[in-house]
Amino acid sequence: MAAKVAALRIFDDGSGKLQHTVGDANGAVLVIPQFTLYGDLRRGRRPDFTAAAPPDVGRRLYEGFCGVLRASGLAVSTGVFGAAMRVRIDADGPVTIVASTDRWAEGEL
Repeated sequence: MAAKVAALRIFDDGSGKLQHTVGDANGAVLVIPQFTLYGDLRRGRRPDFTAAAPPDVGRRLYEGFCGVLRASGLAVSTGVFGAAMRVRIDADGPVTIVASTDRWAEGEL
């Protein structure tokens, strides 16, 4: 997922087309750990957290994700794993992308 994020062409190239990666745009990445918030909402009215990664696995995944981004040459800022954080962003542009993988839930990790 980190390699995919680093390679996404989601930044304007100056001609109105999304052709640049975050690196091409001289951007940086802010990675906030949210592994413990995985909740399955397919049944009932309460989230089911049984497929969420345990904290030690979540920390390993988070640190690995940040490591892959850094290894690709990107500047990476991070949140604090396991902490309550308030994050404020200003969305700039017509595009919002939500990236998700169900690999943990499918038992692949």
